Amino acid sequence: MPLLDTIQSPADLKPLNAEQRRQLAAEIRQVILKTVSSNGGHLATNLGSVELSLALHTVYDSPSDKIVLDTGHQGYTHKLVTGRAARFGTLRQKGGLSGFLKRDESEHDAFGAGHAATSISAAAGMAAARDLLKTREHVVCVIGDSSIPNGMAFEALNDLGQRKTDILVVLNDNEMSISRPVGALSKYLSRIITGRTYNGMRERWEQFAKGLPHIGAQVAKLSHHAEEFVKSVFSPGVFFEELGFTYVGPVDGHDCEATIEILKRIKATLHGPVLLHAVTRKGKGFGPAEKDPICFHGAKGFDVVTGALPAAQPGALPSWSGAFSAMLLEAAKQDPRVAVITPAMIEGSSLQAFEREIPTRLFDVGIAEEHAVTLAAGMATRGLRPVVVIYSTFFQRGFDQAVHDVAQQKLPVTFVFDRSGLVGDDGPTHHGVLDIAILRPVPNMVLMAPSDATEMRRMLATGLALEGPSAIRMPRGGVIAGSGGVLDEPLDVGQGRVLREGSDACVVAYGLCVGEALKAAEHLAADGLSLRVVDARFAKPLDGGLMEDCARRFDVLLTAEDGVVAGGFGTAVLEHLAGLGLVPAQFARLGVPDEFVEHGTPEQLRAQCGYDAAGIAAKARALVGKAKFRAA
Repeated sequence: MPLLDTIQSPADLKPLNAEQRRQLAAEIRQVILKTVSSNGGHLATNLGSVELSLALHTVYDSPSDKIVLDTGHQGYTHKLVTGRAARFGTLRQKGGLSGFLKRDESEHDAFGAGHAATSISAAAGMAAARDLLKTREHVVCVIGDSSIPNGMAFEALNDLGQRKTDILVVLNDNEMSISRPVGALSKYLSRIITGRTYNGMRERWEQFAKGLPHIGAQVAKLSHHAEEFVKSVFSPGVFFEELGFTYVGPVDGHDCEATIEILKRIKATLHGPVLLHAVTRKGKGFGPAEKDPICFHGAKGFDVVTGALPAAQPGALPSWSGAFSAMLLEAAKQDPRVAVITPAMIEGSSLQAFEREIPTRLFDVGIAEEHAVTLAAGMATRGLRPVVVIYSTFFQRGFDQAVHDVAQQKLPVTFVFDRSGLVGDDGPTHHGVLDIAILRPVPNMVLMAPSDATEMRRMLATGLALEGPSAIRMPRGGVIAGSGGVLDEPLDVGQGRVLREGSDACVVAYGLCVGEALKAAEHLAADGLSLRVVDARFAKPLDGGLMEDCARRFDVLLTAEDGVVAGGFGTAVLEHLAGLGLVPAQFARLGVPDEFVEHGTPEQLRAQCGYDAAGIAAKARALVGKAKFRAA
């Protein structure tokens, strides 16, 4: 019987001996490999945090003690030892376990998270509540080396250092973010005492000093004291000590027994804010992931023995991000003013070719979305044409900067929202469904969404030609080539287009939903119903004349968007028509309802929300029936 089958809660870990813990760690890695190779998920970081997670749950008493994990990229072992092993095969499947931490999934998930750098602030809040309520639980949070440079993490560290509350921050230093780690702090953590140059200099000096006649031993001894002084000044601990933390480490996060002993001592003897610096290796135990942790950060469909990834299917469409990055590289070669900013998403947004060919004009700022936006604003003041390539869901952090630093100054910054809409099995923390509603009220902002690759290229040209800010959203998945129009010719801002004429109903679609609307028109044609399909192209400014024409000609009018209905594109159409008294008798907005949609494939989720081709056709059919009934 596998040892993992006997672990129903963290309490079952406490009687285990060292050999049993080693066995359990091996079993957990195999379960993670098997599940992620099939379902997809975050592999490399989870493989690297197995022993650290086991040590934490052995020493602390979850759920009474609070263990807060950052993002959930290191949460799989936590799930497996907190009563969810039997359901782990459902990970990231519709109706199954989330790939992240969720408070409504388990009492052991002290705080839900899918975005980086929230754990220290959340844990600080729990510690403050504990102190106010005069309870006695321990509060522990885990954060990665790529997340700790984030501004929010620094704000929390600064606050904790001056309040002196009891809390343990575990820095999981695996020297690897989704992209390679960037920034001074990340380099600082890994560079100082382990550096080859430093150690080579030390060894050569010791040999030289010992060879000095009469005083060699004294000089060597003095040198040793000097070395300790250098360590004390330049080691990572000084940084955290100056912030008011007791620094412990670095420790080997894969040595479960040593980590347990250190945690026990911290728990029993240290007070105030403590930082434990644990060094781990991404992909630990799976050779391919150790060699290429970027590729195996998020992976699916690989061979668990060889690590081989599946070959591209014949006829498979290129991704939206891949197609766009090629367009962006071409635009940058033609225009030296184009610069690209991304927050740790070079690989995620397919920008490797840009980095390789024009590295001086690609700025990876790490997990620092707010900085990315204002950095672009600063560039724009000097005549550049910066393009901020960012996941839609991560842009939410940069909203204030987009308003205050970009839009108010009417600076020519082009935002490109990768993975907009319902993106699938990462779930609600990663669905990019709010950007239309967030930015639509912002003055000076132009909002675009392409329906195919040709439109994407023209929208990029449009954004780069504008003298103010703009945003282009692109979904996850494969992009169709498209046709028509001059590729590099900017669009007339605020002008939509009619793609298919009809007589019974009209659907005005935005972005990805244009393709779904065209499919719906085919379905309805088989039933004898004629559907007009309009590609809005712009959510702001809206093509008011085209919207008015649709409202005057049709008693049945639908809008469809891959975003929230509340305040989104459909609301813009409704507001415009209501102001003119032109809202048709049968009007419907299709999109994401006013709720957080759980995980599943994008196709499943669009069908669930009713704005895939079948949903659009069904709604149009129902409204046409109502209109005919009213006419009769």
